[in-house]
Order: sequence, then C-alpha cells, then structure tokens
Amino acid sequence: MEKQRDNNHPHICVIEKIIDETPTVRTLYFKDSLLANVLPGQFAMIWIPGVNELPMSVMVSAENDQAALTVRKRGESSTALYNLSVGQQIGVRGPYGNAFEIKNGKILLIGGGTGLVPLMRLIKFSNPSNHITVLMGSQTKNEVFFEETAKKLLEHNSHEIIPVTEDGSYGEKGYVTDILENLLEKNSYDAIYTCGPELMMYKTVQMANKKGIFVQASLERMMKCGVGICGSCCVNDDLACRDGTVFDGDHLSQKSEFGHSHRTKSGILEEI
Repeated sequence: MEKQRDNNHPHICVIEKIIDETPTVRTLYFKDSLLANVLPGQFAMIWIPGVNELPMSVMVSAENDQAALTVRKRGESSTALYNLSVGQQIGVRGPYGNAFEIKNGKILLIGGGTGLVPLMRLIKFSNPSNHITVLMGSQTKNEVFFEETAKKLLEHNSHEIIPVTEDGSYGEKGYVTDILENLLEKNSYDAIYTCGPELMMYKTVQMANKKGIFVQASLERMMKCGVGICGSCCVNDDLACRDGTVFDGDHLSQKSEFGHSHRTKSGILEEI
C-alpha cells in the first residue's frame, strides 16, 4: 500500500512501458494509484530530472493503479519527456485543477492532438447510457491517434467516432470546427466538451453558446507552479491552474483573452 504523500512535492515514478502513437507522439506508462484515478480534466506537474517541469493531463490505462502521459515532442521539456526510456524516472505532483461536469444524454467531444487525453478520461467516467460523438482533429493521417482507444472505451455506449484531418488524408477533410458546424445544423446535443488548440476551443465555445448548449473547455496555459502562485497561466483575472483548467462556456465568453492572447514564459501578453 502506497504511503501518504505530499501532493505538492514530486513523487518519483519509473517508466514501465512506452507506446508510440504517431511519429511525434508517444504514451509513457507508470505505476501511480493516485494519478491513475484522477477526475477528467485534472492535471499533474511532471518533473523531468535535470530538465524542467511541465503540466500534463493524465491518460487512462487499462491496468489498475497505472497512469500514463501522452506527449508530443515539441519544446525542450516535452522533447526530453518524449525521449525517456523504460526504466527511467520522472517526478509527479498533484493532481491539480477541477474536472468536467459530465452531463447525461447526447454529448459531443471535440479534441485536437494531445487535447484528446482528458476527453478519453471523460469517456471512462461517463454514463454508459450516454450517446457520445467524438471529433478527433489532426493535420494528417500519420498524426491520428486514440481512435482505437476511443472505440474500446465506448464499447458499451452508442457512439460515433469522426476522425478529421486538415489535408483530407483520413476521415473528414478540414478543421474539426467545420465538421462541428455541420453536426450542430443536423443534431441536438445535451453537452459539448473540448480540449486542444485554443482557437479550436474558442470557435467551439462560440458555436455552442449561440445554440444554447452547455459547453466546457479545458484550457492550456503556461504553468510554472500549478498552485496559483506564479500567475503565468492567467486568463484575464482567472488562473487556469487554480480556477480551471475546465471552464464553462458562459464564463469564457466574458474573458477577452480567451481565444485571443496568452502569456509567454517571461509574462509578456502576446496574440495566439
């Protein structure tokens, strides 16, 4: 049995398994009973020894007490995490943040890239009676992932999974928001949940609000601490780590920075 730990101090875990999802994305699995059971939308701060710390959503795993991180190699920290091997260590602290409010009925999930991670956990926590439609956005066929994962998680739900690629090499062609617009013209939904690039989420929230549909978005911002001290993750007067990362669409519609600007590492406000 895992002894009591301070969630604000790194807990050392060993990478047990790695799965390549695409040429630039992989999922790292490790034992951690606390993070294995986080609520959909919550996140952890991940320490790569000798490099840096970064916020990450926690991916689901089929094994008990196992957590996972899905990372795309991009910046210095994410690339260092991506390059870790089985047997190497990471530090985890958390979980932090709030969670999605999961409605019952007909729900629509819209994810882009690694933004699909908290949506996969949302599926796991959702009612089996829900009808769930998943829009999975990526640039090209080579970057599509979690389609089979979503199918397994949804095996007891009535569902529809719609891959969308910008170049049309797989599934529907275009942006997920283009497909969303078509779906909203033909269907009604009880709730919409989204995570991914902020412009995608901004358009999703706008369309949902216009239709009067309950919508929540999980925001990604620069996070240095995860506990509301550094202020780097601000969205106007909200802090994504403390007040989110999940926000209702009505609340986000009042935030002038949402979909328009964010803070750099040095704290400078710049356009998205």
